Amino acid sequence: MWRDPWRFSSRIFEDVDREFAEAEDMVGRLFKTVREGFPSEIDTMPYYYGYQVSVGPDGKPRVREFGNVRPAAKGLIEKTGIREPLVDTSVDEKDNTLVITAEMPGVTKEDVKVNIHENYVSIHAEKDDKKYHSDIPINSELDSKSAKAVYSNGILELKIKLKKAPAPQATEVKVE
Repeated sequence: MWRDPWRFSSRIFEDVDREFAEAEDMVGRLFKTVREGFPSEIDTMPYYYGYQVSVGPDGKPRVREFGNVRPAAKGLIEKTGIREPLVDTSVDEKDNTLVITAEMPGVTKEDVKVNIHENYVSIHAEKDDKKYHSDIPINSELDSKSAKAVYSNGILELKIKLKKAPAPQATEVKVE
């Protein structure tokens, strides 16, 4: 017996529409719950939270959090006054240099302070309601006297010479 193909497909579309409507309602309820838990000033400022995943020089993955909000114990987000900028680190093996790039819009170069410690580099900037801070762990010896920082268009780029060249990442394997 012959079946109407359009009748079958219209039910699928109705089911998909219903699923999307339910998902939209759920997301709306979630945002309403989160908004009610915040003070009223949160509506006037952007908030963000995320993870940065990279591979360290030792070949192990590193996961860092960034943003101006943090997860609270109850699963909701609590606001912090200081934002952690999105930071990227890389080693330029050609120049034997550590390059740190940080996004910090809304401040000037006079507002940015960079300190090199034994095991980490500290970046801090503050202007009006814009406050940034990040401590970046370093597992190489740095020549702090060679450090050069440039801040332009909301991006800080810091270059620091390494005291020792990084160990080679590859090992040759003999093929038998």
